[in-house]
Amino acid sequence: MRIRWRRLLAKSWMLSWCYYRFHGLHLAGRPSDEVWYLAYGANMHDSAFRERRGMRPLEWRPGCVKGYRLRFNLEGRPIGKAAPANICADPEAEIWGVLYKITRRDLLHLDSTEGVPGRRYRPIWLEAKDIGGNALTIVTYIAQGKETDGKPSLRYITLLREGARAHGLPEHWLRYLESVQHAK
Repeated sequence: MRIRWRRLLAKSWMLSWCYYRFHGLHLAGRPSDEVWYLAYGANMHDSAFRERRGMRPLEWRPGCVKGYRLRFNLEGRPIGKAAPANICADPEAEIWGVLYKITRRDLLHLDSTEGVPGRRYRPIWLEAKDIGGNALTIVTYIAQGKETDGKPSLRYITLLREGARAHGLPEHWLRYLESVQHAK
């Protein structure tokens, strides 16, 4: 039932506007407006973003947000053996990912596949720079995570590593992802 509800929401701009408002979020713009979305987790991999989520970005490029750090502090499945990616504020850090240009209607669809609005992720608008140094306003997801980090599953961290490599993220970020230990 929940999946049907989310699919219906993603198709109706007005229904989504009311639903977001109910959850304290503002749905701005028109469905055809273009926005930049930063994927820092599994959505960097085409099998997750394009295939599983059915997204068709208008364009993409590597990008970074300063003042945030990558964390693995969410509870995944199986519980205790997998920790999905999250971000948290850290003035000394930066996070790299894939910037995808999508429409606001596509963002609604992406929100529905990520459980937004809901108890887990929520959208956050930030300033980013693409690999060429161009400033962009982007949307990404953030969640209230646990105090301590867990370890991602091997399958999950492999999606991050392969997605980052395929989209040309910088070598230092690839080395960082390689250093992340996975759950046994």
